Amino acid sequence: MANLAFIRGQLENAEKLFKATMSYLLGGGMQQEDNAIVEISLKLASIYAAQNRHEFALAGYEFCISTLEEKIEREKEMAEDVLSVDEKANTHLLLGMCLDAYARYLLLSKYPSQAQKMYEKALHISEEILGETHPQTIVLMSDLATSLDAQGHLDEACFYVQRASDLARQTEHPELHMVLSNLAAILMHTERYAQAKEIYQEALKQAELKRDEVSIQHIREELAELSRKSRPLT
Repeated sequence: MANLAFIRGQLENAEKLFKATMSYLLGGGMQQEDNAIVEISLKLASIYAAQNRHEFALAGYEFCISTLEEKIEREKEMAEDVLSVDEKANTHLLLGMCLDAYARYLLLSKYPSQAQKMYEKALHISEEILGETHPQTIVLMSDLATSLDAQGHLDEACFYVQRASDLARQTEHPELHMVLSNLAAILMHTERYAQAKEIYQEALKQAELKRDEVSIQHIREELAELSRKSRPLT
């Protein structure tokens, strides 16, 4: 019920249902650090973020991250017969999800340097557990580049987004057009206009193949902006 309300955008209803579920689980003896509780807390933080309840959102994301980091530290030395490799990996991946969600919120809230730190941690986890060519790892590389670009760290941004684009092409990533669009945007910021145009056109073709109307519109707008920027002054 709570998840359905959340998906449908019924945020107030979802918040009440998630809180009721959490109270029930905690009342039944579940620990605050249990992954199920952290998952609910992450959804609540996302609701607060969507409602612009900034302090609640920050507190929620930070609770999720600190709880999981402390849990991982405690569980580090546990033998496999007590805690399996898969269980440890699942906790690491949940931490990666929390870091990613928090980074996105920080970036939208115009805190790019803090977002960068969260993306770096999330990327490290994703590379370690899922591997460099996993779709999620590639998206995180591209998002890290966005946070660097927002701070004017263009060389670093280019490094990560170029790597993400290369891997996305090699693996036929489902969001290749978005990664390419990000590469083109960063190239435009470095005034490599001809290269940016070429990549935007490739991204547009990929978006059209996916029939992603939102991305098609965005890329066309970016191409128009690029045309204005690259026009010689008279």
